[in-house]
Amino acid sequence: MSDSKPPVSSSSGDQAALFDPAAADWEPYTDEGFIGLVGPLWMKPAGDSYVYAFRAEPKHHNRRGVVQGGMLMTFADRSMGMTCWYANDRKPQATVQLDVHFVGAVEIGEFVEAKCKVVRRTRALIFMNCELVVGERVVATANGLWKTLGER
Repeated sequence: MSDSKPPVSSSSGDQAALFDPAAADWEPYTDEGFIGLVGPLWMKPAGDSYVYAFRAEPKHHNRRGVVQGGMLMTFADRSMGMTCWYANDRKPQATVQLDVHFVGAVEIGEFVEAKCKVVRRTRALIFMNCELVVGERVVATANGLWKTLGER
């Protein structure tokens, strides 16, 4: 077995590279922590919250040359967590559970959006779901549970 990395696919990347998120009113979402390492992410106002997205870059690829599942999981967790945070009056919270189902591969260069929504709320818990899409194509689905924490 070779340790060399496979070539990164550019079949859809050439077309996706024409899309400029900033020109389409997306704002960069920055964070100094872990997201700073895997980002940049993008955000766009949507009602009381935001829609989140990222462009698949070569640093996101796995051994098959498509986006690593862990990147999709990270993106789903952050997108649902931020959507939940806005819906919960910006109170501190933590992910309790995250289930992700991979539906299709994401090619390097593609622009992935998270369509998140609050499903149910209790006093201490918020149930979320999300579809990760490239255009109209669903590439992953996620369900999660967030717990509202006390103030620090």
